[in-house]
Amino acid sequence: MLWIKKKQQLIGHSISRKITVLFSVVLLAALTACWLANSFFLERYYVLNKENVLKEACKKLDEASKAGILDQEQFVQQLGVICETNNISLFVMESSGQVKIYTMKDYELMRHRLYMYLFGQLPAGGKGEILEEADYYTIRTNQDSYSDMEYVEVTGVLQNGELFLMRTALEPIRESVQLANRFLLYVGISVLLISALIIQMLARRIAEPILELAKLSERMSNLEFDVKFSGKKDDEITFLGNHMNRLSEALEKAVSKLKTANNELQRDIEQKTKNDEMRKEFLSNVSHELKTPIALIQGYAEGLQECVNEDPESRSFYCDVIKDEAEKMNRMVKSLLTLNELEFGNEIITMEHFDLALMIRNILQSTRILFEQRQVSLVFEQKEPVYVWANEYKLQEVMNNYISNALNHIDGEKIIKVTIQKQEEQVRVGVFNTGKPIPEQEIHRIWDKFYKVDKARTREYGGSGVGLSIVKVILESMHRDYGVVNYENGVEFWFDVDGHTYT
Repeated sequence: MLWIKKKQQLIGHSISRKITVLFSVVLLAALTACWLANSFFLERYYVLNKENVLKEACKKLDEASKAGILDQEQFVQQLGVICETNNISLFVMESSGQVKIYTMKDYELMRHRLYMYLFGQLPAGGKGEILEEADYYTIRTNQDSYSDMEYVEVTGVLQNGELFLMRTALEPIRESVQLANRFLLYVGISVLLISALIIQMLARRIAEPILELAKLSERMSNLEFDVKFSGKKDDEITFLGNHMNRLSEALEKAVSKLKTANNELQRDIEQKTKNDEMRKEFLSNVSHELKTPIALIQGYAEGLQECVNEDPESRSFYCDVIKDEAEKMNRMVKSLLTLNELEFGNEIITMEHFDLALMIRNILQSTRILFEQRQVSLVFEQKEPVYVWANEYKLQEVMNNYISNALNHIDGEKIIKVTIQKQEEQVRVGVFNTGKPIPEQEIHRIWDKFYKVDKARTREYGGSGVGLSIVKVILESMHRDYGVVNYENGVEFWFDVDGHTYT
C-alpha cells in the first residue's frame, strides 16, 4: 500500500514538474528572444525613428523657407518644441553667412561643422556613414571629435537658399537601449520566477484529476470498483473520468457474474467430489453390512433345502432366523436410503414454530409399549408448552433415533429421562439412559456411519449403525449443535434448537 501511494505521488510530481519545466522553458525562450531583439534591433529602431523625426523637421523647414516664415516667432516656437522634445540641435544661416536660427548657445561650432560639410571635408578625426540622400538634404552618422560622441546629422539647402544643420546624439539612444535591456533582464528574471511558481500551482491543479484517474485505474486493477471519478469541470479529463466510471461499473458487473459463475462451478465440483466419495462409501458400507445377514440367510436356506433337520421345530427355527435377518436387512436398507437422501438431497429446510414439549409427549406415547416390554422407567416432567423454531418432521426423526438408541443401550436401573432446558434464546433437549458410559476414545466416532461401539450388542438388537449419522446430518442441515455426555451411571445425548420468539 505504501508503494502504491509513493508511486501515485511520483506520478503527480512528474506531471506537474514536466508542465512547470515546459512552460518555464517557453517563457525563458520568449524573454531571451525579447532581450536579443532589444540588444540587436532596438538601437537601429531608435535611429530610424530619429531619421524620420529629422526628415519631418527638414520638411517643415523647407516649407517655412518657401513660405518665407522662417524667422517668424510662431514658427520658431513650434520648431523649438520639436527640437527640445526630440533632443535635436538646429542651426540655420543664410547663404551670406548670417545666422538665422539656432537652438544651442555654441552655434559657432555648428557653423564650423556646416562649412566643413559644404566644402566636402569631414571634421578632423570624424568618421561616418551616409544613411540617406535627397534633393535638398543628406542624412549621415558622424562622430564629433570635440565631445567624442556619435551623432545623426542632417545638412542641406532650403528653397530660399538657407543652409541648415540638424543633429541628435546617438549616445543617449545607446544608454536607453542598455537601460532597457537591463530592466528587461531584471523584470524577466522576476517574471520567470513568479511565473514558475504560478505555473507549478496551476500544473498541480491540472495534475490532480489525472492523479485521481491514476488512483482509480490502480484500484480497478485490484478489482475495487467502489471508487468513482468526481470531476465536475467540462473538459477532456472529466470526459475521460466519466467514461472510466462507466467502465468501472461494467467491469464490476462482469466480475460479479464471473465470480458467481466461478463459485457455482466450484460448488458443483465440490458437490460432485463429495457425491462420488459418499457413493463409494455407501457402496462399501452396504456391501460390508449386508454380507453377514446374506450369508446367514443363504446358509439357513440351504439347510432347509437339504433337509438338514427334518423335525418341525428345527425347520421353524431356521425360518425364524431367515425372517429375522431379512427384517434386519430391510430396516438397514431403509435407514441407509433415509441417510442417503439427507446427504444427497438439496431440499430447502422449512422452519416451523411448534410446541416441542407436545411433540416429545406424542413420540413417547407412541413408543410406550417398548418401554413396558423392556421394563424401562420413563421420566419426562415438562408440562408447560415450549415453543421452538425447527423442522418438526426432521426433529421427530432425531428424537426417534435418540430414544431408540437409549432403549437399545439401557442397563442397570433401566431409567430413560427426557429433559428440556431453556438457555437464553436456545432450548436444549437431552435423552439420558442408564448403562455403561461410552469409552472416551470412541465418542468422536459414534456419529460416523456404520460405526458400532459394542458390535456384539448391536447384532443382538439388530442395529445398523446409521441412526446417529442421520441425527448428525439433520441437525447440521438446520445449523444446530448436538453432542453426548458421559455420566457414572449412563449416557446423555443432546441437541439445541432455536427457542427465540420472533415478533
